[in-house]
Amino acid sequence: MSKFKKDSTKELPPLSTASLPDIVFMLLCFFMVTTTMREVTLKVKIKKPEATELTKLTKKTLVSFIYIGQPTPQYQKTFGTEPQIQLNDAFANPSDILSFITAERASRDESEIPMMITSIKADESTKMKIVTEVKEELRKAQALHINYSARKKVVLN
Repeated sequence: MSKFKKDSTKELPPLSTASLPDIVFMLLCFFMVTTTMREVTLKVKIKKPEATELTKLTKKTLVSFIYIGQPTPQYQKTFGTEPQIQLNDAFANPSDILSFITAERASRDESEIPMMITSIKADESTKMKIVTEVKEELRKAQALHINYSARKKVVLN
């Protein structure tokens, strides 16, 4: 019976922290793999228009984005409140689109160039005049594969 007798004078052994660095390293690796870095800082406000028939892009690495919208409040003193075009991290004119597309093609492998897509992310309140100007410049650059970004329309029954 003395085997099962509890001795209250013994203390608990100290907690082992030997595996703690392994756990921290695994968490660090997990967050490094799952986190995506934002490539472009938006300088224009964009609320995507709603659409019902949407398809998801498969290879986002082949997509070049053109943002069109009203400048954010910090840029409104410089550029006003009229919709502006943003290419990468800078405001641009429609005439800059040709050089933007040329630079995007130069940064890609030659086999990927025919699969390149130009996506226009325009605010839903943007007038068609500026979108048409962008499309005309894309035609001049022979970038004819155009995608319009939209959000899924919620249909209530």
